[in-house]
Amino acid sequence: MIDVPDPLAQIPLVILTGAGISAGSGLATFRGAGGLWNGTPVTEVASPAGWQKDPDRVRTFYDQRRCALAQVEPSVAHRALADLQRSVAVRIITQNVDDLHERAGSSDVLHLHGVLTRVRSCLDPTITQDIGYQAQDPLARCPRGARWRPDIVWFGEEVPLITVAQQVIARAQEVWIIGSSLSVYPAAGLWQDAPSSARVVYVDPHPTTRLPDRVQVVAASADQAVPGLVQEFLRRMRTGLTSGPAPC
Repeated sequence: MIDVPDPLAQIPLVILTGAGISAGSGLATFRGAGGLWNGTPVTEVASPAGWQKDPDRVRTFYDQRRCALAQVEPSVAHRALADLQRSVAVRIITQNVDDLHERAGSSDVLHLHGVLTRVRSCLDPTITQDIGYQAQDPLARCPRGARWRPDIVWFGEEVPLITVAQQVIARAQEVWIIGSSLSVYPAAGLWQDAPSSARVVYVDPHPTTRLPDRVQVVAASADQAVPGLVQEFLRRMRTGLTSGPAPC
């Protein structure tokens, strides 16, 4: 069940994560050099049309992703955020479909684009099943007799949890964007729903996206930057400060 925030309650910190945070675990990003989309047309493995055309190819693609996920561990950044979440009311919104935040110990994670370790009914999206890191059985059917499909939000599909994410961001006192290319909408525009008074930090090793002056850019990988951000945030929380420069 998704926890919808109290519309009047402020959230000290909301963290938006993308594929870059999982790169430290050894998972390939989708758009970088050597990324998963290089040589794999998006429409063939991550769209409703691709599923209708060749479900076996789509299943194989996600079976391979689950196999790769089973062989990696949460990154330094994942673990640092989980440690922070144990001390402060932090909300994590991720574009990632892996479970590395949860495996690191985070317990309040909103997956905008679905979860790799689940499948859902082609007939009723509210019917889901956890399959862990196993290959999807092409002959299995949901309780209503329909095929299972990956529980992933594909290109061309609506993002069911985007409204909840906007509600969360709207209550943020501070926002960190970690490992996101800021090129996939509507997720890429979420940070703009934060109050104008909110501090916004963007972590990217090679920042190319033009952002407003209010956004503090940290040109470093997630593993390099996040532990320092966490320590600096905790220091400000202890001293009662609500803003400050991001560490280099």
